[in-house]
Amino acid sequence: MTQRVIEITSPAFADIHSLGRDYDLNQLFPVRQPLALEIGCGIGDFIVQRAAEQPQVNFIAIDIFNKGCYKTCRRVDRSGLSNVRVMRVEARQLLSYCGRADMLSAVYINCPDPWPKKRHRNRRLLNRTFLTQLLYYLQPEGELFFVTDFADYAYQVAQLFPAVAGYENMLPAPFFTEMDDYPLSKYMRKFRDQGLPLYFQHQRRRADFTLRESELPPTDKGFRTRHLLE
Repeated sequence: MTQRVIEITSPAFADIHSLGRDYDLNQLFPVRQPLALEIGCGIGDFIVQRAAEQPQVNFIAIDIFNKGCYKTCRRVDRSGLSNVRVMRVEARQLLSYCGRADMLSAVYINCPDPWPKKRHRNRRLLNRTFLTQLLYYLQPEGELFFVTDFADYAYQVAQLFPAVAGYENMLPAPFFTEMDDYPLSKYMRKFRDQGLPLYFQHQRRRADFTLRESELPPTDKGFRTRHLLE
């Protein structure tokens, strides 16, 4: 059964289909500032907190679900924040469509679908290809935050980082179950309230690392992306 698509009229919403290829995402904001990306914004809990804490940064919050984008826009509108724009698009598609070298100061990936069944593990967003691609879009010393509630996903990604040249771990261990001053979404708080662990990883692009556009691996076609941006 196809769900009804909710019309989003919020000034915080940016329709990817109205932007030309190679569009400069900085133009979505009234003031040009460092640009950060949240992949999978859910209903907007995290991004509203983070954007309020960092008014000196502009944030693009993306999700593939219409209802989540709608709820995120409502939260952004109520907060009065001018440094958040919401887009309904898949991360790999957005970056291949509008991505530029060194354009992001930070990337946040909070509790993405863990695809827990073994036969579905290849559908996970974070793999060697995607982590390599992020190095191209992150600026030198740009930060990557990854949080999951699924232990197997945390271990898998922690093992990937040393195999992808260009990252340096900002934590004293591959991951922690606590991270001070990191905003928790409603989903993460619910999980924590049940006494279950969250796994935080914090990496940074090395200042001396370079990756040319010609060295980018081909973009994987995401499992849920076929209809969002052709």
